[in-house]
Amino acid sequence: MKTRKYILLGMVMAGLSLSVTSCTDYMDMQRYFKDQQSEDHIFENKDNTLQWLSYCYSALQGDNLEIAHSDVCPTNYSDDMVFNEGNNGERFRRFKLGEYGYGYAYQDYYTTSWPKSYEGIRQASILIQNVDKNKDLTPEEITDVKGQARFVRAYLYWLLLRKYGPVPIMPDAGADYTESYDNLSFPRNSYDECAEYIATEMAQAATELAEKRNNVNIARATKGAALAVRAKAYLFAASPLANGNTEMADFTDKTGRILISQTYDESKWAKAAAAARDLIELAESRNLYRLYTSQVRTNTTDEAYPNTITPPEHPVYSHQDFPDGWQNIDPFESYRSVFNGELFASENPELIFTRGKNNNHNGELKDMGVTDLAKHQLPGTAGGWNIHGVTMKQCDAYAMADGKPFDRATCPKKFTADDNKDEHPYDHLRNGVYFEYANREPRFYASVAFSGSMWFCLSAKEDGYKNQQVFYYRGESNGRTNGNERWIPTGIGVMKFIHPKDCNTNEGKMEGKVDTAIRYADILLMYAEALNELTGTYQISSWDGATTYTIQRDMEEMRRGVKPVRMRAGVPDYNDVVYNDPDAFRRQLKHERQIEFFAENQRFWDLRRWKDAPVDEAEQIYGCNTLMNKAHAIEFYTPVRVPYLQTSFSRKQYFWPIAYNELKRNKNMTQAPGWEDYD
Repeated sequence: MKTRKYILLGMVMAGLSLSVTSCTDYMDMQRYFKDQQSEDHIFENKDNTLQWLSYCYSALQGDNLEIAHSDVCPTNYSDDMVFNEGNNGERFRRFKLGEYGYGYAYQDYYTTSWPKSYEGIRQASILIQNVDKNKDLTPEEITDVKGQARFVRAYLYWLLLRKYGPVPIMPDAGADYTESYDNLSFPRNSYDECAEYIATEMAQAATELAEKRNNVNIARATKGAALAVRAKAYLFAASPLANGNTEMADFTDKTGRILISQTYDESKWAKAAAAARDLIELAESRNLYRLYTSQVRTNTTDEAYPNTITPPEHPVYSHQDFPDGWQNIDPFESYRSVFNGELFASENPELIFTRGKNNNHNGELKDMGVTDLAKHQLPGTAGGWNIHGVTMKQCDAYAMADGKPFDRATCPKKFTADDNKDEHPYDHLRNGVYFEYANREPRFYASVAFSGSMWFCLSAKEDGYKNQQVFYYRGESNGRTNGNERWIPTGIGVMKFIHPKDCNTNEGKMEGKVDTAIRYADILLMYAEALNELTGTYQISSWDGATTYTIQRDMEEMRRGVKPVRMRAGVPDYNDVVYNDPDAFRRQLKHERQIEFFAENQRFWDLRRWKDAPVDEAEQIYGCNTLMNKAHAIEFYTPVRVPYLQTSFSRKQYFWPIAYNELKRNKNMTQAPGWEDYD
């Protein structure tokens, strides 16, 4: 039997793990030969081949999860959300200050995404090179397996690019391990080269992948998923961080080649718009994706699944069905159900790519996903950790029910009560809730657990655990506690991802949560954002060359992206004045993304690619005055700085540092600007 000198085998079974520490382990000859097996034994066998593919997908777990435990996904916490775990928020504070990487107190955190990604890239490359020899798979199955492996490989590069900036693109066919070590040290490619590689590979994958998956394979890549990542790579390459960013002139390789574009190129926005449109056209022509909506609910007395709250009267949108209006939908339930486990992945037409229910795997903390995140949000009285909080900045960003901005100065300084129910008709608030939380848009109630929110805990065995109205005043069961980190430092909790049945005590259970890695709302808003940046007209071919788009700043095309998201949320679309003003539209689009994608690991990256992080992430964190007890309830809602969760932003925080071991092993690797290079 023929063997191949650079193929790593023997570790294909799910559940087995490979310990890696460096990108250069990709080129470790001793490692390859150690567990070498016959090429034919692995790739001519269907089961072994599919196990190998599953192992490729496993690289998307752990530190490559996108909505997960703060241990593996600290980027889910930007200027919008905080976590209190780790010595009363000390780990969050140090992360926000950029104190991670070699030499810092938390150098053991957030370090495995680099080696895990390159391990997955290597495994996927080996599979792509060998799957054609499989005798048990049909030609169609071989094409699909190859497309899935190609997707995983390019997706891992996308995750690396987003986090580390320009990274080395490894040889697709594998390295020649007879070469000297010096020739096996790969430098960073430029940002544009990385983005173009990802886009090209995803376009190829789109020709190989299925359009849909059955329920068993719902977490596998599809044509739409490949096109979505292609669009995201182009959007990031077009954004200010990577497009004409002279501030990054010192981000170079060892030869002095500048890795970030120094000259602004508007056509990059056109490419990003065309790539997003590719997916929109596919979705509409093939009925593949749409925003999830729940129908109007009436005649129910179930507080956990309340009657639809009709948004304030609007002369147009109140009298048209979705997507032209909200007449026939329940905006609150439509948004809430996407995240809280109400829907299986196969039931949600909005999901373009998901890892499925990325729950705890084999009891390993490092693999805790969305369900674990929800446990950290649950109040202590519901068996949760009561440890994640919304910043006051994020809380105030949600609009009023009529779409107007929230104004703290004009908000009544009183609480909901029997005698003022007619003053807050656009919510389901119980008595005792501060009025600044009344009459807000539906996404607010699906996302924010303000003091006085209801936690229904319907899976609890005993009624005493159900239907809890939770307050965060000091002295309350879920309020501030000295000597204990299980309280919310901003006094504002997180409701997103919480299902009415969720309870982690009294024999209750957590509904499984589906990872929303890429959803259609993102593509729609990306399309509008990219169009807004154009001043010229561009002719750009579709991804498959079947047609040519005329790409330009077009108000109706921009509305095509924004309006469905606003209608689903039950808030009016922007007026023509906003659509006609690029600066005003850009401000509104950024705000829309802040609200729509709260707690979905988007804000951290958006602020960086827009180069808004030096302002937004350096602002001091404000919350409620958690020192106040119920007797001083009004004072509780006075904005105060959260002193031990303060933050700043320095230039180095645009990109993550390369680990010390990697810099030692790879003589051609350079460090990101601002981080210690160790030369």
